[in-house]
Amino acid sequence: MRKNGFFAMMTRMRNITRWGLMRNNIRENLAEHSFDTAVTAHALAVIGKERFGRDIDPGQVAAVALFHDASEIVTGDLPTPVKYNNPEICSAYKSIEHAACDSLLRMLPGELQPHYRLLFAFETEQPELYRYVKAADKISAYIKCVEELRGGNDEFRRAAVQTREAIARMALPEADYYMEQFAPAFSLSLDELQEEENQ
Repeated sequence: MRKNGFFAMMTRMRNITRWGLMRNNIRENLAEHSFDTAVTAHALAVIGKERFGRDIDPGQVAAVALFHDASEIVTGDLPTPVKYNNPEICSAYKSIEHAACDSLLRMLPGELQPHYRLLFAFETEQPELYRYVKAADKISAYIKCVEELRGGNDEFRRAAVQTREAIARMALPEADYYMEQFAPAFSLSLDELQEEENQ
């Protein structure tokens, strides 16, 4: 009987460490980042649906976000300054990512592959909806920076500024709303969060 290794590979997200070039107070793995991105992407889609009247399925956006970095199980996490250093590196890495996704999809039974191929191809198939995933990915990175800064790690100060600027440049009203309404709470301690709730 053929061994279908797709889901076993997915659990290996927890073995991929992010922010490899930075000194971290708290290590973050790919599984944690994917969960955070999915929660945020879902929130952005709900905001889009309820506040801006978008025709969008938050569940579908969340599912795509869960798998948005799945190729890194095969490739590892290439740091952003390296990945986007020049167009040739970026283009080559995109090709490697596509090959990694194809490799993962072949680990599924044939009848399941189309469902997951759609999740992996969302960036090209539905770019307008994929903007929510990209925004959530950036917001997740920004929150990581905020948490590191809150812990006294100035290594993330510049990354926080650059990431916040990148979110603003996306010009996605849902992301702007999230940053205004929800992002400030990530700078608070647990006691401060509870005090806010009780006010």
